Amino acid sequence: MSADTILQLLLKRKKLDDDGVAIQFKDGNHWLYYKWSEYFSLIEAVGASMIKLGVEPGDCVAIISDTSPEWIIADMAIMGVGAITVPIYPNNLENDVQYIINNVKARILIIENAEQAKKWEKIKSHCPSIKSVIIVENKKQTANNFISWTELLNRGRETLRDNPQIFSEKASKRQLSEVATIIHTSGTTGNPKGVVLTHEQIMSELIDVFRIVTVNNKDISLSFLPYSHVLGRIEAWGSIYAGYTLAFAESIDRLQQNLKEVKPTFIIAVPRIFEKIYSVILSQVENSQTKGKVFEKALNIGNKVSHAIQARKHLGVKLSLEYEIIKVLAFNNILKAFGGRLRFAISGGAPLSTEISQFFHGLGLLICEGYGLTETTGGISFNTALSYKFGSVGKPLPEVQVKIAEDGEVLIKSKKVMKEYYLEPEATNEVMVDGYLKSGDIGYIDKNGFLFITDRKKDLIKTAGGKYVAPQKLENMLKLNPNISNVLIHGDQKKYIIALITVAPHLQTKAREPETYRLIKDAVAEANLNLASFESIKKFAILPNDFYIETGELTPSLKVRRKFCDQKYKKEINDMY
Repeated sequence: MSADTILQLLLKRKKLDDDGVAIQFKDGNHWLYYKWSEYFSLIEAVGASMIKLGVEPGDCVAIISDTSPEWIIADMAIMGVGAITVPIYPNNLENDVQYIINNVKARILIIENAEQAKKWEKIKSHCPSIKSVIIVENKKQTANNFISWTELLNRGRETLRDNPQIFSEKASKRQLSEVATIIHTSGTTGNPKGVVLTHEQIMSELIDVFRIVTVNNKDISLSFLPYSHVLGRIEAWGSIYAGYTLAFAESIDRLQQNLKEVKPTFIIAVPRIFEKIYSVILSQVENSQTKGKVFEKALNIGNKVSHAIQARKHLGVKLSLEYEIIKVLAFNNILKAFGGRLRFAISGGAPLSTEISQFFHGLGLLICEGYGLTETTGGISFNTALSYKFGSVGKPLPEVQVKIAEDGEVLIKSKKVMKEYYLEPEATNEVMVDGYLKSGDIGYIDKNGFLFITDRKKDLIKTAGGKYVAPQKLENMLKLNPNISNVLIHGDQKKYIIALITVAPHLQTKAREPETYRLIKDAVAEANLNLASFESIKKFAILPNDFYIETGELTPSLKVRRKFCDQKYKKEINDMY
């Protein structure tokens, strides 16, 4: 492996690719473009300012912000001076924010806006380690003694005038063995654990991932994943490693418009994004009988093409011509919604259903699903454009060793595996066995070397009859229906399986109406046709509201908090038994 850290690569990148666009983002109605030299000068200024604020190697700096150029600029500056970046989800509650800050004894806190400032005001008396607070939103916050982002940059530039090489010298000295970041997992119970990642883990991940993900300085990604999540950070660090342009979406709500404006060549997303697009497409088609028939025929042809490509068979003249025609009639407008230049997409963070992978592949978009954990610095296995199998999470990366324990748990050995859980040696020892990390996931490897994940070990349901049921399998089947938004399967130690279901936005105001009940009943019945008797859904309840991060049902990475939901909807669950 290269002896360089991501910081040394940054120093090289600004010299190698000075004329290339490093980042782009929207300011009002206009997109702004920063070259690598301009991008570096911002990182350098923030880094110099950190030194001026007294940040020393090994100090922790916490960031509470949505994804933005300032986030990654701060991240690179923090690591460049030898300090440790500690991301905090902006939607974390005050007690979690307080715990994380105190757990790592953060010296500096970077917050995004007035909303996070209010959160800080409530907990600041309980966080004595914080010496300075920086606010990214450039509004007057003098009453709170915050340092504005503009002021931070100006202080750094003043420091650089006196010592132009102060940041570059520190960045060039960073070692692979040094801790780069501590990422706290969004656990459903208890306090979050701090996953300690060094520069060695980061570089191992970047080298292996971008050896198989073929992107370069001609490519552009549209970044919208939270940088508090390791997958988002890999995308941001990857732009420095591979040289592609990192464009920033304004928000998830503006994603559709931003895709058309940026025209990315690839995107990295979580399955929920693809599920929502899939549902929107199907619901629009179903509202028109004529469109529905044309699209059904188009999908049939697309699926034939997809299966032929997967089997490495020639399409033949007739199928090739049919496919070109239906692309014009049905598929091209959908692909234009992604900007029209998308070569592939990467999905991670949660399982993606085979049906959705197959659907988009038939349209002409390959979604390469990968698998990994915060504890493995992101992906340890990937499907690629040259080697993929839908339903799997691909083959392990070159340096990764994967084996399956007797109980089906996936065990991982790699340089990508975390150094430790911060200040929790017992918890660290619990997940490590003979040099392998216990993933907590149940899976298997097929005869061709593809890894399949069936469910989280702790989520497996054991019915009263002793049968094991994988809830994610059932939930993903139901979420394929365009009328369904979220699902929670229940049935541990019970005689039968039940489902809590939230409806799609177009049915939200009609959640209690008989017609909606009939639609959902039909969806459940259709899913049950493909399930064994012991895992079929015997009863279901339609909830009045969807699951949201803000109301506690979802984690910041859009996974359902099962124990929270079991408690919140205890009455609805008990009523079905």
